[in-house]
Amino acid sequence: MRVLVTGGCGFIGSAVVRHLIDNTNYEVVNVDKMTYAATSESVESVASNERYTQLKIDICNGAAVQAAFVDHQPDAVMHLAAESHVDRSIDGPEQFLQTNIVGTMHLLQAARELMHSRSDGGAHFRFLHVSTDEVFGALTTDDDPFTESTPYSPRSPYSASKASADHLSRAWGETYGLPVLITNSSNNYGPFHFPEKLIPLVTLKAIAGQTLPVYGTGENVRDWLFVEDHATALTTVLTSGTIGETYLVGGNAERTNLEVVRAICDLVDDRLGIPSTGPRRQLIEFVTDRRGHDLRYAVDSSKLQGELGWRPTVTFEEGLARTVDWYLANESWWGPIQDGTYAGSRLGLS
Repeated sequence: MRVLVTGGCGFIGSAVVRHLIDNTNYEVVNVDKMTYAATSESVESVASNERYTQLKIDICNGAAVQAAFVDHQPDAVMHLAAESHVDRSIDGPEQFLQTNIVGTMHLLQAARELMHSRSDGGAHFRFLHVSTDEVFGALTTDDDPFTESTPYSPRSPYSASKASADHLSRAWGETYGLPVLITNSSNNYGPFHFPEKLIPLVTLKAIAGQTLPVYGTGENVRDWLFVEDHATALTTVLTSGTIGETYLVGGNAERTNLEVVRAICDLVDDRLGIPSTGPRRQLIEFVTDRRGHDLRYAVDSSKLQGELGWRPTVTFEEGLARTVDWYLANESWWGPIQDGTYAGSRLGLS
């Protein structure tokens, strides 16, 4: 099978690409625009594999997308390309709407045309749209976790754009018969995570002994999913999921933001030693909360686990330790990002 992966040089996309090359016999066509959050190093370990091809394409360029589908004739699509940082969506929503909505439409159209050009009518074709639990809005501490039947209630430009892409995918399935599958996952973490997000940002600041900003009171809750577990979940849905269905993917690891930051501090203290000024927990500083900051996300993955047999294999404690250790060992990856792309300043204030 030849799988076209969009956003395959990004954080989650690169984990998917590495998993497909390392653990399946599929051919992989990686389509990525190579924005600020994409790095070639994230797929360096598989780049020389004969089953791997990389194309630099902006999914908002409909003609380029169409040409890629015609030239490479994928049997399946795993669509992960997206603008994804909520704070950046607050500062500049237009790019989120272009990439996440218009770009998704171009992919759906190209897949539709490819499918119907085949002699079998695309009977074995699949289009997996990868989305987020943020489309469902916010939970209170007493609410049950999100399920596949939870109504949509996006509250940021980012989540609204992803909700739109979900709806477009379903519409192309219903209207044009495109064999669509959708996943909505909880917060991912792990190696190669661009350091604008909470865990890598705090890890690198803790390593440097800098102030550790925590939004509001730090009581916002997220369910954390190790990125390699997510990659296996997506592959499972692509190959075994029921066409037209949605599957939620979670890590069964709810933590407050403050708990996460404190855990990172303790891990860095353990690896580097406690500074003369005291434990790194003392570096925590509460800052003005994010606009529209959802209190809690939690995901019920029982449908995916019961129907397809997938389960997360990495506990939060194990995954966070592996993540911190990876950043400690890979300054060659994150150092140039800090020097030239993103130095750790706060976003989302405009």
